[in-house]
Amino acid sequence: QVQVVESGGGLVQTGGSLRLSCAASGLTFSTYACGWFRQAPGKERELVAAISWSGGSPLYADSVKGRFTISRDNAKNTVYLQMNSLKPEDTANYYCSLDQNTIVTIKGRGAYWGKGTLVTVSS
Repeated sequence: QVQVVESGGGLVQTGGSLRLSCAASGLTFSTYACGWFRQAPGKERELVAAISWSGGSPLYADSVKGRFTISRDNAKNTVYLQMNSLKPEDTANYYCSLDQNTIVTIKGRGAYWGKGTLVTVSS
């Protein structure tokens, strides 16, 4: 049984930092691409960052480039999202998605999803 669990969300002030983690089990993690998505109230879900199974060529939304960093540790079956210089507009539920196809992951159609972790940035 595949499980995907996000953690690390919370309340932070503008300019602060958080590191989100996404731990997966029940699959061969090293063969899966991973994506971080977010959804704010009243808005559509959007891709924040994605990383291939090998960790190469990470992809970022323009709104987070230079502030967020995605990384993975295949030995720990975990993908991370380091978020710096947080802004109120980063407030959202953040979700992790995995799929063996990187393009499918980026398009938000990954096979596996976590339940999300809430990030709130106060002004």
